[in-house]
Amino acid sequence: MTTSAGERSSYLMRAGLVRNVRSGEHLTTFVVSGVATVLLTRLFLSLSGYPQIGGKGLHIAHVLPGGLLMLVAISLLLGYVGPVVRPAAATVGGIGFGLFIDEVGKFVTSDNNYFYKPTAAIVYVVFVLIVLGFRFLTTRRPIDPREELANVIDHAVEGVAGGLSRRRRAEASELLREVPLQVDGRREARELLAACPADEVELAAPVDAAWRALQRGFERLATHPKAPPIAVAVLAIQVVGALLIAAVLGDGFSHLPVIGVIVGSLLSATFTVRGALALRNGNRARAVRLFELAVLVSLLMTQVFQFAATQFTAAGGMLLDLVMLGLLRAERERMRRELDNATKARTLRLPPGPDLPRFPEDPSDPV
Repeated sequence: MTTSAGERSSYLMRAGLVRNVRSGEHLTTFVVSGVATVLLTRLFLSLSGYPQIGGKGLHIAHVLPGGLLMLVAISLLLGYVGPVVRPAAATVGGIGFGLFIDEVGKFVTSDNNYFYKPTAAIVYVVFVLIVLGFRFLTTRRPIDPREELANVIDHAVEGVAGGLSRRRRAEASELLREVPLQVDGRREARELLAACPADEVELAAPVDAAWRALQRGFERLATHPKAPPIAVAVLAIQVVGALLIAAVLGDGFSHLPVIGVIVGSLLSATFTVRGALALRNGNRARAVRLFELAVLVSLLMTQVFQFAATQFTAAGGMLLDLVMLGLLRAERERMRRELDNATKARTLRLPPGPDLPRFPEDPSDPV
């Protein structure tokens, strides 16, 4: 007997496993902080001649402060309620995990070899698995309206104790509008949100501000008239560049990682060409999907083998892939919003029927 997505959702929510609608942002903050920490740590150690902290037989490895920072992040999440603490915990935890995973070469070799050549590939694969595993857990079923309502109440937790600034209230109100009017508890949540006192002091939120600036930048770039041809050119150049770098820095085309780079690059090239043809035929949505597949193949296959062949010199290609993926997803989200708005406009013009219930707007929603 199969279990529907709705039944699984109800069971998980009864068990207390309610998803955070901003979990994707928090995970990205964690991963970006971790990857940046690994790269900056390697760069600093290389420029400074790999100094050691300690002496007289002692060596304080940077895995120790990494563990301490992860402890701080866990303490923040366990000790405080509300959404404010999560961006800071994601950043601190990502830095700590980056310091920890950077020394993986010492953990998997008998001679504690920090310079173990496959370290770069291992680190990269670990972060990829974190992202894939998290996406599997959070996207296998759509967000339930009751989970959205729970997130609104999570915002109200902050407001009950210390008041809500204009920005925080606007975020909660926007989320509340996504909850259907017939969901139990919606009116009470709206009243609770409205009862939260105003807080005129807008506290600094650097992580949130960075996210908003990044999203605005991606949206502006994605809608630029020259964005499609530039995307095709960048993807094509990246395919050629990956092949050239692997051939030069690898051990020849018989080397397994280089073969993996070749196969991944050819797959990315195939999706890129198909996307360019779809774009030429006016099918922008299909082109965006194909370009996204090209980038994902590069991230999940080409870059894995490239890190194995060239170690951390492949970081530039990874960063370019992440930027391209951000631009493509910003464009896909923009097209989705346009489609949703068009669908809502058509629905409002239709007469209500037995299969199309219409609910009055709630004029008392906070704005």
